[in-house]
Parts: sequence; C-alpha cells; structure tokens
Amino acid sequence: MIVALIVVMSALVVYAWIAFWQPRAFLRLVASRFPGVLYYVPTHERVVALTIDDGPDPTSTPAILDSLQRHAARATFFTIGTRAAGHRALLDRIRSGGHEVANHCWTDSPSVFLTPARFERELLMVESCAGIAHEPKWFRPGFGWFSRRMLAQLAAHGYRCCLGSVYPHDTKLRSAALISRYVRARVFPGAIIVLHDGQPDRIRTAEALDRLLPALIRRGYDVVTVSELVARAGHRPRGAAASVSRPARAPRH
Repeated sequence: MIVALIVVMSALVVYAWIAFWQPRAFLRLVASRFPGVLYYVPTHERVVALTIDDGPDPTSTPAILDSLQRHAARATFFTIGTRAAGHRALLDRIRSGGHEVANHCWTDSPSVFLTPARFERELLMVESCAGIAHEPKWFRPGFGWFSRRMLAQLAAHGYRCCLGSVYPHDTKLRSAALISRYVRARVFPGAIIVLHDGQPDRIRTAEALDRLLPALIRRGYDVVTVSELVARAGHRPRGAAASVSRPARAPRH
C-alpha cells in the first residue's frame, strides 16, 4: 500500500513538473506524435510567434494592441465567437495593426466535447463573425484538447490546428513580472507563446508584454504572427489531419 502510494505521488509530481515547466524534450515528443498540429517551428532563426487567446475585450484588447505597437511586435489573436460578436471595430483594429485573427471556437469551453455537427457549426460561426474566410485559417481548440475527428473536420474546412510551446499560466498568475519572467526563461527560436485576453483584468497581459517584448528584442528576437513564423522558417508540416486515437492535450491549459 505504501509503495503504491509513493508511486502515485511520484507520478503526480512528475506530471505537475511537466505541466508547469513544459520541458523541450517532452514538447518534441508530443509534436512528433501529432505532426499535423503546430506546437512550434524548427528553426535556428531568432523569431517567435505570439498568440493571444480568448478575446476580444473592449478593455484589455486595446491595451494589448497599444503594447504591441509600442514594441513593433505582431501577434495572432485566437478569438472567441461570443466575444467577437459586436466588436467588429476591435477586429478591424487588430488587422490594421498587422496582426491576424484566428478561430478559438464559439465559447470558452473544451471543444472536444462538442458533437461533430455542433463543432462544425461553431467553427463556421466564428469564421463568419470574425471574418476569417479570406486569410490563413488557424484554429486553437478550447482548453487545448483535440481529437482525430476534429482534425479531419478542420482540414476539410482549410484550417490548421495550432497549439503552443510556451504557456506561462497567465490565467492563474496575477503578476505581470512573473509572467514575463516565465516566458523569458522558456522561450526558444521557433516557439509559439500563448497569452490571454478576453476579460478586463487581463489588461495585465499588456503589462506583461511591456516587460517581455523589450527583453526579447534585446536578445535579438522578432515577435511575429503564426503565419509569419511558419513562412520565415519555411515549415511544411506532415499530415494536416494527424492520426489521433483518443482526445489529446497539448502541454498548456
């Protein structure tokens, strides 16, 4: 009994360590299993993609855009349909700043639990609401979970699934300094950074960016959209609809 308890506790500690630190070796293992899903882009060039989830929000999104403009950085905004509805001006401002708008489903919930028909309907609802049809189509599943069926549906509608490789737990951390420090410690060429928008208190994302972006620039990094990262690295993924035998989760939320 004691041995079993030690084994369980050890496994939990290892899982917690992996979930928090997202070691590069583990990331490479996950990415190799799901080659149709983008976690990072192999490159030696000092370029990273910045992604912003869960917006737009009339309070936090403008502050985030102001920070990006101050530091000449670009980002991909993975938008929630219910939050994009009625905020066309914010979406226009995102695009006019050189950023791109991507699909994060209709509500902030695990996409993997939707029926096939509901998932397709919500995917296309966001596409229409956010005006995504005529630009690169990136999708990020709610809570990072996906399945083989979802990947096949995404491919059928011209989407690629994009997760990430540097997730600083900014939905839980309240300190902009800690968020910035975490990203600086984990970033690497070709990484995809995941930060969050969508609520007024996530104005701290803008505060974190004001700390983070100058530090990355000093280290020689360009901060760009997902599409720019892929294009600059000349990345060509294998199998857009990767084989996934059961719901799988990225090393993020």
